Amino acid sequence: MLECIRSKKQTKITFVLPASHPAGEVSVVGDFNDWRPGAHPLVERLDGSRAVMVTLPVDQRHEFRYLADGGHWLDEEEADGHDGRNSLLHT
Repeated sequence: MLECIRSKKQTKITFVLPASHPAGEVSVVGDFNDWRPGAHPLVERLDGSRAVMVTLPVDQRHEFRYLADGGHWLDEEEADGHDGRNSLLHT
């Protein structure tokens, strides 16, 4: 799930995954963090879901995916689109 807060100059995107799915550590990786695993790890919330917030400039297109333990890649179903390989996000 994606939660978005937009202002004139930036968009705050919160990437959210349900509790324990997938099991283990998960990070969001994309062109906004040079595809570096662990740069934006999801952290457990009070409701058990896991999330991380990333602030991005407005009016840009970004590619991203989730990377879970064991090298498992996951797509975001609620993304603005998919290019056949990555999830797409328009800020």
